[in-house]
Amino acid sequence: MSDTPAPIYQRVKQAIISQIRAGHWQPHQRVPSESELVTELGVSRMTINRALRELTSEGFLIRMQGVGTFVAEAKAHTALLEVHNIADEIAARGHRHSSKILQLKARAANDEEAAALDIQPGQQLFYSQIVHYENDVPVQIEDRCVNPSAAPDYMKQDFDQVTPYIYLTQAAPLTAGEHIVEAVVPTLQERELLQLDEQEPGLVIHRRTWSGKTVVTAARLLYPGSRYQLFGRFTHQR
Repeated sequence: MSDTPAPIYQRVKQAIISQIRAGHWQPHQRVPSESELVTELGVSRMTINRALRELTSEGFLIRMQGVGTFVAEAKAHTALLEVHNIADEIAARGHRHSSKILQLKARAANDEEAAALDIQPGQQLFYSQIVHYENDVPVQIEDRCVNPSAAPDYMKQDFDQVTPYIYLTQAAPLTAGEHIVEAVVPTLQERELLQLDEQEPGLVIHRRTWSGKTVVTAARLLYPGSRYQLFGRFTHQR
């Protein structure tokens, strides 16, 4: 068994989780600011930011832009499949992430997209299509529709430098999500983008996320069936 210490941001996360579980930080209580935590814990602001961002995605905290970070209400139901930043997943495997932006535009929502985002058909949405690479091998095509009311500056982001996940979790903190998983036959264009053989299947995750009562984004994430597997973990509490 490895005795390598956990990364600093992971230890920060565990320290915050311990405060919440011990009842020192109550639901709806405002937690110290990033600057205060930097001083208190003696770590970098980048480390604190990453810890708070991941704890928000995992449902422990709620971040309200311009207001602060608060302890989330404890949930009585089983947690949803976690939502992660693909760049972090790739880095955790010791590999290099890169991406290529194929499309980034504002356009009118069709009926299906409007239903997914809970907006009116014809209403403007933001659309992006990005291919993600792991050590220069394509591993995901990300087709994403974004609700402009939840993420108004989406089109201004430099997605060569940050993933949509990073901006969206800051602009509209994740409070709920849903996943639908299915096997698909990729189109010719998708096979070319993912460098798939003719008979190779694709694995798709259809994901919607909410911030409060607002649907923030609806994404279609296509993976090569032979180079990717889904992993989930759950615990059973009596």
